[in-house]
Amino acid sequence: MELWNIEKEYLDAGLAYVCGVDEAGAGPLAGPVYAAAVILPPYCDIPGLNDSKKLTEKKREALFDVICAQAVAYSIARVEAKEIDATDILSARMKAMQLAIDGLGVQPQMALIDGNRDKGKSAAITTPHTLVVGGDGKSASIAAASILAKVSRDRYVVEKLERDYPQYQFAKHKGYGTKLHYEMLDQYGPCAAHRKTFLKKWAEKKA
Repeated sequence: MELWNIEKEYLDAGLAYVCGVDEAGAGPLAGPVYAAAVILPPYCDIPGLNDSKKLTEKKREALFDVICAQAVAYSIARVEAKEIDATDILSARMKAMQLAIDGLGVQPQMALIDGNRDKGKSAAITTPHTLVVGGDGKSASIAAASILAKVSRDRYVVEKLERDYPQYQFAKHKGYGTKLHYEMLDQYGPCAAHRKTFLKKWAEKKA
């Protein structure tokens, strides 16, 4: 139960509801950034639970349903590409994480936030919180949140963006800056789902 060491501190201190929060999709050239917040029952055992980046897509998909079924509460939120361009990716990440926390049916007394940042220029985590660097590999709640955020974003890209903009082949690269994605950008230019602020170097080369 090593993944419960961080939560244990707060549970032992009498806090009943501790949520883990993580985001997915900070780096891609297109699509929204997603975040999830999860409150798990204390010390619940979910076999295979780990940082989403260390799991196969098939394993993440299977764990998604298990986490949703077992969680005391969970919430998933996103901030669109247009808003990322209007503000900045750090602010968008913070806003998505706070929106996810706010969406929980049970309000947490403490939020465990993956990473080392809790505010950007235009958004911040306002819920009482602790930053946990590498939290998705250290905390059960954050690991669960990382899976919900990653699977939700991948589904959106594969189902929505692939359908709306088939020429970019989003299902293959998930919006990341792969060779294929840049080839499609060279051919078709950016679409409404692209983050224009992430395409500055590409645009300079094209100019």
